[in-house]
Order: sequence, then C-alpha cells, then structure tokens
Amino acid sequence: MAVDATRTLRGALAGAAAAGVWAAQQPLDQRVFGCGFDDVRLLGRLAAARGAAEYPVGLTIHLLNGAVFGALYANAARVLPVPAPLRGPLAGLAEHAATWPGMPLLLRLRSDLPAEWGSGRALAQATWRHALFGVVLGVLEQRLNAQREAEPPFVPVSSNGHGNIERAATATA
Repeated sequence: MAVDATRTLRGALAGAAAAGVWAAQQPLDQRVFGCGFDDVRLLGRLAAARGAAEYPVGLTIHLLNGAVFGALYANAARVLPVPAPLRGPLAGLAEHAATWPGMPLLLRLRSDLPAEWGSGRALAQATWRHALFGVVLGVLEQRLNAQREAEPPFVPVSSNGHGNIERAATATA
C-alpha cells in the first residue's frame, strides 16, 4: 500500500481535530458517567508535568497522538473490509481494546493516579470517548480526502497487457 503524503496530512488534521473534540467534551462525559477519569491529565502526569502544566502538556500529547493515529488511519482505512461509516468507530474502539488492558498495570506503577481511573465507569467512559473519536475521525477524514477518492488513479498501459487502455488514452497526467 503506497503512502500518499496529502492523504496522510489530511488524516493527521482529522485525527488532531477528533482528539480536540474528545478533550473538549470530557467535562460533560465526566458528569454523565460520574467518573473523573481524564485522559488529558493522565498524559500530562505520565509526561511528569505537575500543577498548572499538567493540562496543557497532556493536551499537546493528546492532540499529537490523535494526529499520528489519524495519519495512519487515513492510509489504512481505504483497504479495511468494512463499510466506510464503520471504519472510524471500529478503529477507535480497536485502539481502546488494545490499550485499556494496561490500565491496571499503570495504576500499580503510578500511585498518584486516582483508583477510580481503573473502574467500570472509567471503562464505559473511555469506550464512549474512543467511539466518539472514531466517528469524528472517520467523518472528517472521509470529507477531507473525498477529492482524492474521486480522482481515478493514473493507470498506464503495461507491456504485459494489464491496465485500462481507455483510461490510459484519456489520461492527462
């Protein structure tokens, strides 16, 4: 699978935006789920930030994580064998399923983290967040890269008879 720089950049923008939506809605889901689990602050603490620096450092890491995930997603999504509307949410939930099992270990290693961060409520809250991230990522990435999808790839005629002569004859690239 070839990596397209423009697609990758647009995916990174979509991922950063999706991570921003995640962070912006955290205060609301903390009320809904009755759990103070805060991914942004967790990342800030893991980066050894304390006090007033904890949130901005964590937010920077969170947005960068979203951008990296979005860049990878943009290049992998088009080959996933699932309908386009499900690709983003499934990718977000797959990442959640891969990382959440590490939470008990993290809580043991870091005594400064609230115990509620490994609770069932925190799991439900994190599942919601990853699903939301995936929906936003999927929609934004699909819209940002829609132009690229609409353009048929340039297919030259090959010497072994493969290719599309009609497309090759009318190609302007």
